[in-house]
Amino acid sequence: MPTYQSPAAPSNVSPKHKAGPPGQVFFRMLPALLTLAGLVLVLYVSAEYAWMFIEQQRFSRELQAQSNSVQSSGAQQSKSSGGAFAKLRIPKINLDAIVVEGTSRKALLVGPGHLTNTAVPGEVGNAVLAAHRDTFFRRLGELARGDLIIVDRGDRQYQYRVTSTEIVEPSATEVLQNSPGYRLTLITCYPFHYIGPAPKRFIVFAQMVDTASEKSVYNKSSGSPSRKSSPH
Repeated sequence: MPTYQSPAAPSNVSPKHKAGPPGQVFFRMLPALLTLAGLVLVLYVSAEYAWMFIEQQRFSRELQAQSNSVQSSGAQQSKSSGGAFAKLRIPKINLDAIVVEGTSRKALLVGPGHLTNTAVPGEVGNAVLAAHRDTFFRRLGELARGDLIIVDRGDRQYQYRVTSTEIVEPSATEVLQNSPGYRLTLITCYPFHYIGPAPKRFIVFAQMVDTASEKSVYNKSSGSPSRKSSPH
């Protein structure tokens, strides 16, 4: 009588799972990699904003100490590279920030910067302030003719009114040139939501006003006409 062997019992050890082609492995890991990259980006941006906030608070205390020193001694407020320079307020766009002296990469990470060798606010000439389009000056494009800009420096407050805006090439250095009146120029990159290095510059021109009469000090002193506003 022929004998039959019973089938071997299934092994308790499962066969090794094959990983599959490299492409399949990559696509299986892609969601996890994207999630990790997103978390790293969020942490990096959060750390930058936290540092910006801490530095703004420190500069605010530094500026207050400078103001107290000016009031008590009568001396002019000093300028130090990377130090607190002035307070900039633009009510229309809810901007209230401490301006630092200089426009180095490090300076612009923590606040708007005063372009060295341009006029100091309150003095005759063209005071130039710059900031990044994705932080302090992200709403600069909302400004229009007549909007108020306030600069506090030392124990003095200077008020300016926007006269015009303009979009220019980065090489348009004429916006930095000095002027016979009391002018304030704000500069940031443009377009505001451009990904990567922006190809243009957005400029806001403003003139100091006599707060008692709300007349432009620049127009009173030189009679020079203001620029026409460009669409933005």
